[in-house]
Amino acid sequence: MLPSTHRRARGSVTVDVFGDLERESEELDALVGELSEEQWALATPAAGWTIAHQIAHLAWTDRSALLAMTDPEAFAGEVEKALAAPDRFVDAGAEEGAARPPARILADWRAGRQALARTLEAAPTKKRFPWYGPPMSAASMATARLMETWAHGQDIADALGVVRTPTDRLRHVAWIGVRARDFAFGTHGLPAPAEEFRVELVGPSGDLRTYGPEDAAQRVTGPALDFCLLATRRAHRADLAVRAEGPDADRWLDIAQAFAGPPGSGRPPRTSGAGRPLGTSGAGRLLGTSGAGRPPTADAQ
Repeated sequence: MLPSTHRRARGSVTVDVFGDLERESEELDALVGELSEEQWALATPAAGWTIAHQIAHLAWTDRSALLAMTDPEAFAGEVEKALAAPDRFVDAGAEEGAARPPARILADWRAGRQALARTLEAAPTKKRFPWYGPPMSAASMATARLMETWAHGQDIADALGVVRTPTDRLRHVAWIGVRARDFAFGTHGLPAPAEEFRVELVGPSGDLRTYGPEDAAQRVTGPALDFCLLATRRAHRADLAVRAEGPDADRWLDIAQAFAGPPGSGRPPRTSGAGRPLGTSGAGRLLGTSGAGRPPTADAQ
């Protein structure tokens, strides 16, 4: 199910996930860089999180990723803290950061993501780095960071009433969402379907991206943007044009999530007469990881 566009080779990169992460971050930076202090305090759709919390969380996770890549022993201590408070450690990091002045939050995020970008680019292609789940390659780490940046950026855009223009960088988010299928079933105590699904998504440029066997009995189709909003739980299924054929595929769209963490309350539907409750949501707390028991990232190397 690995599309060629997620391959990374030194000197021959079909899709530059590192460059895409930088561009995704810059786009979000342009959205928040000139906000007033009052706007930084605006509530986002993630309960209890302001715009300040969202950017502080991104800065915190960038620092964690950088620590994992440069000082594994110190990062192991952070993992122990997470295990001691699995339901609070992400929120605690965001709250600590959000208590700082907006200018400091912004400066910390900029400095941290730039340091992480340099480390990701310089990392050996096949080396694996520790994370809160199984180890990840630099490309996987970058893909997870892009997914989080895009999803938290959506929270901020929603708080500001801004409609963002989707880009082809969504392919990275969609890839994680597809790969995380079995994780989503496991999170809900459900057995993963034995058969692969066919997933066909139309990108912002009109290109069709496909995953899974062409002759699969069960299918998921729709716009890539809508699938990404669904997989990151930034919109209710009833408000999206993602369609399923087959009972297991239909169930997947109720529970899909492209990130680690326990089920949350979910986003309510905006449309009237929504007939299906949302299965789960990590509405504001994403922490991309990979491997068994966690949603995998695009570890194609």
